[in-house]
Amino acid sequence: MSGTTFDFKEIQGRQERLAPGHRLCAGCGATIAVRNILKALHPGDKAVVGNATGCLEVSSYTYPYTAYEDSYIHSAFENAGATISGVEAADRILRKKGRVKDTYKFITFGGDGGTYDIGLQSLSGAMERGHDMVYVCYDNGAYMNTGIQRSSATPNFADTTTTPVGTQSAGKPQSRKDLAAIMAAHNIPYVAQTTYIGNMKDLYVKAERAIYTPGAAFLNVLAPCPRGWRYDTPDLMEICKSAVETCYWPLFEVIDGKWILSYEPKNKLPIEDFLKRQGRFKHLFQKENQQYIAQFQQEVDRRWEELRARCQ
Repeated sequence: MSGTTFDFKEIQGRQERLAPGHRLCAGCGATIAVRNILKALHPGDKAVVGNATGCLEVSSYTYPYTAYEDSYIHSAFENAGATISGVEAADRILRKKGRVKDTYKFITFGGDGGTYDIGLQSLSGAMERGHDMVYVCYDNGAYMNTGIQRSSATPNFADTTTTPVGTQSAGKPQSRKDLAAIMAAHNIPYVAQTTYIGNMKDLYVKAERAIYTPGAAFLNVLAPCPRGWRYDTPDLMEICKSAVETCYWPLFEVIDGKWILSYEPKNKLPIEDFLKRQGRFKHLFQKENQQYIAQFQQEVDRRWEELRARCQ
């Protein structure tokens, strides 16, 4: 595994492996995830990039054109994990036969719909088998590509088209699934949770570790969606920062079963700081809904203390 040296200018000066001209929205978190994670590939290394059906796929790939400079495979919603694990297995066999000489890394991307839900079975199988690959979930918290329907990554009380706010509903009634913990339970070498803060160091370092750790690795990246979350596009970085500072989206790694906290806020902010920036939560700030913010805060605090206990 590579060290963790971070030279911002050198890294950002590397080859762009995601070409401009794709059709992703301004202020889309998925674009930032892909662009910066692929920059963690060392110069000269090649990659095979997989992609489950979703926002990222339909906006970066229109047959026969693709925005990826590396080899690219579009998978169905449910089988991105199986597809890239099959390619990795084929590479091992061809390498043994001497038919492949170049160094390839295997990375696949999926949204939360194709990862938390529809693709969970094939992802779990790939992780359990221990393929030398990285699965990246760009978590935008709903099925954004098909009309902003709730997924199991959607947070409690979010307003979506399938959990609409009204006189009989305060939004999604369930809390979000803790997918990073589920992946860690597979006893794979590397699991990490990250997002876009500061100069992208946390994202880059974890991406490099995931790519160059032998065996299966999983990255969960908070990737806001301007349409589904209903925020002004310039606010993306502030939303990610508030997600971390409120401990809604804590930053951590699980290396060979050891839980490591990457960042602990000096002054943990109230969850309102995260919620108030998003139109999908505006109903929570109405006088009659104040109790739901308290419930949201309680769940965030519970998960934060549970994570701190694991990391100790």
